[in-house]
Amino acid sequence: MIELTTEDLKHCFSGKVFETISATADELGLECYVVGGYVRDLFLERPSKDIDVVVVGSGIAMAEAFGKKIGRSAQVTVFKNFGTAQVRYKGMEVEFVGARKESYQRDSRKPIVENGTLQDDQNRRDFTINALAVCLNKARFGELVDSFGGVNDLKERTIRTPLNPDITFSDDPLRMMRCIRFAAQLNFYIDDDTFESLTRNCNRIEIISKERIADELNKIVLSPIPSKGFIDLERSGLLEQIFPELHRLQGVEVRSGRGHKDNFYHTLEVLDNISKHTNNLWLRWAAILHDIAKPATKRWEPPVGWTFHNHNFIGAKMIPTIFRNMKLPMNEKMKYVQKMVTLHMRPIAIADEEVTDSAVRRLLFEAGDDIDDLMMLCEADITSKNEERKSRFLNNFKLVRQKLKDIEEKDRIRNFQPPISGEEIMRLFNLQPCQEVGSLKSSIKDAILDGIIPNEYDAAYEFMLKKAGEMGLKLVVS
Repeated sequence: MIELTTEDLKHCFSGKVFETISATADELGLECYVVGGYVRDLFLERPSKDIDVVVVGSGIAMAEAFGKKIGRSAQVTVFKNFGTAQVRYKGMEVEFVGARKESYQRDSRKPIVENGTLQDDQNRRDFTINALAVCLNKARFGELVDSFGGVNDLKERTIRTPLNPDITFSDDPLRMMRCIRFAAQLNFYIDDDTFESLTRNCNRIEIISKERIADELNKIVLSPIPSKGFIDLERSGLLEQIFPELHRLQGVEVRSGRGHKDNFYHTLEVLDNISKHTNNLWLRWAAILHDIAKPATKRWEPPVGWTFHNHNFIGAKMIPTIFRNMKLPMNEKMKYVQKMVTLHMRPIAIADEEVTDSAVRRLLFEAGDDIDDLMMLCEADITSKNEERKSRFLNNFKLVRQKLKDIEEKDRIRNFQPPISGEEIMRLFNLQPCQEVGSLKSSIKDAILDGIIPNEYDAAYEFMLKKAGEMGLKLVVS
């Protein structure tokens, strides 16, 4: 964080947009302030293009007058039902809203809104670091209004509510998710009183739409160290409310002196590992869900110990229900996560044994263009505290990667289709769609993947004739 004086802030707010807002406000005789995230991010030296402006008066009138002053290049959009207006100009978005005070009914997060003062508007803000305001009127241009010690909380890297947190969170329970999200994004600490209020009010999250919760959760998933957010969600009681399947991964059971790993904390370690290398939201979700079926598949099987047979396949089957319940997209993104979860054990099994061409070919065929993502997930999944074992797996993964590269160059397996189609098989043997057609086509595919024949038409044709003869099929068209 940097220290900013009034002179510094004047310099930060120089430029056509802010000077035009200032002139417009003075002409209309309205108090005008930049508030919230834009001001916070100035102190944190974070880039921000979204500007929120509070007007003590009509935000819509201010936006329309500002848009006229800027000229044709400004695009003004008015939201009369919300009393707000947005102006887009040269890649920036400026949102104008009238200062207001709010009151809430217990069963809704939609407030009853009245016109108010700047202080009223700051009172309704979620956190002290988002309640900072900088005046844009000429007489006070660059003056910081910090009613709740937000600058000090930025210095102390603390998330705290301006007013009683029980009121703040009960009024709008989505703020509980935002609290944890900001702590994860900024690597801040949640003030003790604020955190205790999260635990007291966690059941209030039930009135928030799943779509809103998913939006905040995705921002936590995309934060630099997402485990921080998930641990706070778990400690507060929110995780059990919004994502019970992940909550159930927690805990260790011991029998005959043998315990399994805590799959909740293992999952978070995998998530953090992969987050060092990718911002792909859905690959991060695959890390979250790769062991999601372990509670359902856990068995004690002496003398082996704890087993989780087929947890990858069961987990993949769970994903549509999880995505549907959480209002995550039911499209190719969900299918991608399913694919990653289904296949995540395959490279580990290969790396644990001799790396054969056949096994690598089949892996490349099934993963297709997602093979690099799958390998990244599998490398992130190696969290063993045994350094020798961890090193052995990672070194074997290097061999798998090289094999993948070599076989792709030689055999062109990625996303391949057998050189002879089902339609051609039916024509050659005068067949209707039937089991024999599928069997022949699968045999050709397996022969290529097992390295019995090259991925070429002539070799596939000769192999097909041989298999067809064994099945009693006669060639009709030569």
